[in-house]
Parts: sequence; C-alpha cells; structure tokens
Amino acid sequence: MRDPFLPNDAATTLAPASIAHIPAITAIYAEAVVHGTASWELDPPDAAEMARRMADVQGRGYPYLVALAGATVAGYAYASAYRPRPGYRFTVEDSVYVAPGWQGQGIGRRLLAAVIDATTALGYRQMIAVIGDSANTASIALHASLGFSHAGLLRSVGFKHGRWLDGVLMQRSLGEGDATLPAG
Repeated sequence: MRDPFLPNDAATTLAPASIAHIPAITAIYAEAVVHGTASWELDPPDAAEMARRMADVQGRGYPYLVALAGATVAGYAYASAYRPRPGYRFTVEDSVYVAPGWQGQGIGRRLLAAVIDATTALGYRQMIAVIGDSANTASIALHASLGFSHAGLLRSVGFKHGRWLDGVLMQRSLGEGDATLPAG
C-alpha cells in the first residue's frame, strides 16, 4: 500500500530515503555547500557522514524523503528536531535540497508538502524553517507558498563566500498548532 503522505506525479515519485540514495544526496548537498548559502557548512561532508546523519534523523522517527525521476534523485527533504531540549519536542525544523538541474520544477514544493503532512500526522505542532541568506528568495517563496510566515531575521550571523549572511526564520503551525494542548 502506498503511503498517502508521499504524493506522486508523472515526472517524479516521492519515497522514503534509503542508504542507496546516499551518493546522490551527498552530491546534492555538496553542491549546496560549495556553491550556495542554504547550508553554512564550509566543507561538504562525505557519504559516510551523510549516511550517519540520515540514520540519525530516521532513527528518531522523522521523515526523510527523496524525489525520484526514474532512478535519479532529483531532491530530498527531511524534518528533524528544532532544538534538543524537551520543551521543543512538538516543534520540528525542515530541510529541503533540490539538485541544480531539477530546481524550479515544483520538486521542492512537493517534498516540503510531504514533510509537512508526515510531521503533522506524527503529532508535531510547529515547523521552523531556518533559511540561510536573506537573498535566498526561492526558499523564502517556497516556504511562504506552503503557509510559513516570517518569524525573524538574524542579521549577519553567518560568513561564507567572502560575505556576511543573514538567517531568515519562518514558521508555520502543524495540525491544531497552539490552539489546543498536545498529548504528552
């Protein structure tokens, strides 16, 4: 039976990420680290580290998805803990990365929508987007299109590619949000 939180279309299929996807996930992330500002890492992690990170996310019960165009990984997304302290246990942070040749085709939107649906079904109440660089208008627009609102701007808190970077915080409620108390 197909997971209802993993919508599909003719061009791509969303699926849970597996170890077989690690080489492509590593390459997509390396491109973002080396050439972009979505991640503030300076050196791309190797496949073993990316596999460790994915196993950690999945081991904690969070969704970690890939968008597949045939056997090609066009992008990936996941949710993870926003902060480690127990008071934040109903809040998650999202991450979305799309391969350069696949950007602008709605893949990031489908991935993020699926992560939102999956985390809502798991009982989380808030999702935070921590967007590297206020000039990252594509990520800001993606999040806004899925109901995120601007929650804050951290000016010049990062430095990469020879310039200061802002951190943009966006937030959206999941499920009942803060309208009711969570169970547990």
